[in-house]
Amino acid sequence: MDDVTDAIDAEAQHKNHSVYFVPGLHRGLRVLEIVAAAQRPLSITDIASELGLTRSSVFRLIYTLRHMGFLEEEQSKLFTLGPRVLNIGFAFLASKDIIEIARPELEALRDDTQVSAHLAIRDERDVLYLSCVQTRSGFLSNMNVGSRVPAYASPMGWLLLSSLPPAELAVLFRNETFVPLTDQTPTSVKTLLDIVKQAGQRGYVISRGAMEASGSSISAPIINRRKEIVGAIDISGPDSAFNLGEIEGRYLSAVLATAARISQRMG
Repeated sequence: MDDVTDAIDAEAQHKNHSVYFVPGLHRGLRVLEIVAAAQRPLSITDIASELGLTRSSVFRLIYTLRHMGFLEEEQSKLFTLGPRVLNIGFAFLASKDIIEIARPELEALRDDTQVSAHLAIRDERDVLYLSCVQTRSGFLSNMNVGSRVPAYASPMGWLLLSSLPPAELAVLFRNETFVPLTDQTPTSVKTLLDIVKQAGQRGYVISRGAMEASGSSISAPIINRRKEIVGAIDISGPDSAFNLGEIEGRYLSAVLATAARISQRMG
C-alpha cells in the first residue's frame, strides 16, 4: 500500500477500527485498484507481489471478483477490469449529473401539479430514489432520497427495466421471490416481462393502486443521447392529491414534458 493510502487510512480510522474493518473486503478492493493502476493485464503472481499475499490467497480473491464480473481473463491467466466496474463508475457519474439537472425540473413539476415529484434509477433489481421534491399541499410522499423498492413492483421500475433485453431481464429475476405489494404486483417472471414490455412500448406508466391502495402515480423515463433509459421520474401520492379526472390529461402532459426536458438537458 502506498504512503498516500496509508495516510488516508490512518486519518479515517474509527476508534473501533480493528472490530469494524473487514480485511477480505479491503484486499478485494485493493486488487481492483492494482489492476486499474497497471493499465495492462496482470497475472496472479503480479497481483500477489503487489499485495504481499500468497498466490493461493490472491487466486480466491480473483475467482470471486471474476464470478461477480469485476475482473475478466483477457489472456491466459492474465486479468483486467471487468464491465461491472464500468457500470458502477458510469452509474455514479450519471447519477450525479442527473440529480443536478433534474432538481429544478422536478421542483417546477411539483409546483405545476401540486403533487410530490421523484427521480430514481435502477440498481440491479431495485429502484433507488435519488431525488424527492415534496408537495407543499400537505400530501407528503413516503419516499425519501435513498429509499429502495423492488423494481418488479414499481411503475418506475417497469420503465427502467424496459431497456433490458427480455432474456437478460429473465435472468436478472429468475431466482427472485415476488412479494406482492398489491394485487397489481407481478408474481412471476412471465408476468413481469409482459408488464415491462407494455411500459416500454407506451413510454410512460399511469398507475392507480400499483404500489399501495388508494395511491396514484404517473411515471416517465429519462433517456440519454445514446437513447438509453438512465432514470425515471414520477409524480405520486394518495388519490386525494390528484384531480383524478385529469390524470391522462394535464398530469400526464406535465410529466412527459418534464422528462423530455431533463433528457434534452442530458444531451
